[in-house]
Amino acid sequence: MELINSILSLLINFIEHVIISMGPWGISLLMAIESCNIPLPSEAVLPFAGYIVSKGEMNFHVAAFAGAIGCVLGSIPSYYLGYFGGRKFVEKYGKYFLISRKDLEEADKWVEKYGDWAFFLCRMLPVVRTFISLPAGILRAKKRIFFTLTFLGSLVWSYALVYVGLKMGQNLEAFKHLWHKFDIVIVLIFGILGAVYIYKHIKHHKE
Repeated sequence: MELINSILSLLINFIEHVIISMGPWGISLLMAIESCNIPLPSEAVLPFAGYIVSKGEMNFHVAAFAGAIGCVLGSIPSYYLGYFGGRKFVEKYGKYFLISRKDLEEADKWVEKYGDWAFFLCRMLPVVRTFISLPAGILRAKKRIFFTLTFLGSLVWSYALVYVGLKMGQNLEAFKHLWHKFDIVIVLIFGILGAVYIYKHIKHHKE
């Protein structure tokens, strides 16, 4: 638990520094990092932005739009990595991203069932939203549609989490206390899901 607390402390200090120093641009930067397949949780970034809004130092809509724009910007390199690499890329290098051929087949079925709206829905799902751009590129989703739905889904997500931070911001100490507990839960969930995900894919590759 002490290690988790240390990691959380560094993470929170980093997020605070970036947003306070750069304002909306900092929100976009942090959200772009998340969308580049780097697990920097938006569940920690956007509530703090909401707290800044509660202090009157940033506009509520500006904070939400900055988050959505950052998601789109971060999705671009990940999408094109999958787009130009294609299925051969997955078959050859997918194991380094813990993506198997079975994952791609499941993604095919998801898109076949829900169409392009699958990408919109995935942008509002924790964990999944961080990694969806690479499969979208591999599946050669239409760029204009994909990035539009990425923006819209991320905008809904951003508004929701900024609003949470706005409400918590009414009491600074309560906000920090709850946010700290919230992040511990997030880290634990990421750890459990990550362990299961890695185990499952190592098993698939061995088979």
